[in-house]
Amino acid sequence: MRIPESELIINSDGSVFHLHVRPEELADNVILVGDPGRVDMVSYYLDDIEFRHASREFVSVTGRRNGKRITVISHGIGPDNIDIVMTELDALANVNFETREVNKVHKSLNIIRIGTSGALHADIPLGSFILSQVSIGFDGVLNWYEGRDSVSMLDVERDFKKHMGWSEALPSPYFVKASPKIIGLLEDCTVKGATISAPGFYGPQGRIVRLGLAMPDMLEKIESFRFGEDCRITNFEMEGAPLAGFAALLGHNAGTVCCAIANRYLQNSNPDYKPQVQQLIELVVERMSRL
Repeated sequence: MRIPESELIINSDGSVFHLHVRPEELADNVILVGDPGRVDMVSYYLDDIEFRHASREFVSVTGRRNGKRITVISHGIGPDNIDIVMTELDALANVNFETREVNKVHKSLNIIRIGTSGALHADIPLGSFILSQVSIGFDGVLNWYEGRDSVSMLDVERDFKKHMGWSEALPSPYFVKASPKIIGLLEDCTVKGATISAPGFYGPQGRIVRLGLAMPDMLEKIESFRFGEDCRITNFEMEGAPLAGFAALLGHNAGTVCCAIANRYLQNSNPDYKPQVQQLIELVVERMSRL
């Protein structure tokens, strides 16, 4: 089936609409970062840089580490941008841009998102690297897609909504596991995490400045929730759950690892976190070069 021009926009230079990347420029191994300025932090560890594209918050570079080709792309802030990035990455990998038809042979990308987050328990020190083995979407983005339930941990979702007294006015949360391939790559050097992706930085993460919260006891209930073999929710961020969900639906390997720059339980933070993020970037680039 031919994909209409209105549904997948291809620029005049043959690149995909938002990312401005052409199919031949995309590596099989992809590192995602939120901050466009962080792309250069990652590409510092790459050789043989092929290009650098920039359009709005989407900055992209492809280079090599230990001979392995790696693409780095910034996605900006928020889960809605993951809808754009994952849809366009999959199109670059699995759609023929000339015929506008899906390729007969599916290509699976390996995708790791490097981010920052706020830890939710006293025993997770600032600077910890938290691997989101399970991602929890407060954003609702995945709910727009067919097959959402097929990649979600529905029993845990039901228990969580009951535990929280979830408001019907809020998007239904979803629980998605990271790819086993990505977990295996990073689990020996990270804290095991179940991570909430929130659609905002303040209220959706339980912060109060001037406006009160729809669920005033949200943080306490999140901290006390347990599932599986005593799994707990470890941290907040804003993009990992839709990434995990889209990857599972589209047949890619993806996961998120974050540096803890705040501790919500202890109410402290480290605004000078760049050295720790640099260490995490170096770790991820090195591990990804082994794929």
